[in-house]
Amino acid sequence: MTETQFWQLVTRSHADQSSEQLALQLQQSLAELDNESLKAFDKIFGQQLRRSYTWSIWGAAYIITGCDSDYAFAEFRCFILSLGQQWYDKIVNEPDCLGDLAEWPLKDNYAYPFVEDYDLIAGKLYEDRTDEELPFVPSGSKTPAGKKFSTKPKILKQTYPKLSARFPF
Repeated sequence: MTETQFWQLVTRSHADQSSEQLALQLQQSLAELDNESLKAFDKIFGQQLRRSYTWSIWGAAYIITGCDSDYAFAEFRCFILSLGQQWYDKIVNEPDCLGDLAEWPLKDNYAYPFVEDYDLIAGKLYEDRTDEELPFVPSGSKTPAGKKFSTKPKILKQTYPKLSARFPF
């Protein structure tokens, strides 16, 4: 499993693709892989999720959706991963660039930047095949990297000008 293959597998096929469609697409693609490739995929997935376990990205999720739990933040990081390598790398370096994203998946006419259980698909397939679990590797350390974001509106607007304009609070 190369990084190029990894990104081909996790990247959504269209911008407004639902969480369910995206998960089904990944599940079908991963079902074609052998067990060693599933392990390698899962390892890269975990490495990438750890890259985005930062307070600055959580601040972006907070502006967009009010994200306030580890679980929701993991689903948000799966969403940004699904945007593909170029977007993911940009977001890891500058989370406010999400304000430039043209289309969002919607739920009840609101941006829905979450992909549920995306990070569990490879492990479930592997376990179904082998009756063994993939090694558990947390998708982040005990706390996100960097300095915790402020929830004060004035500071959020200064830190995330594009997102604050796109998702007023």
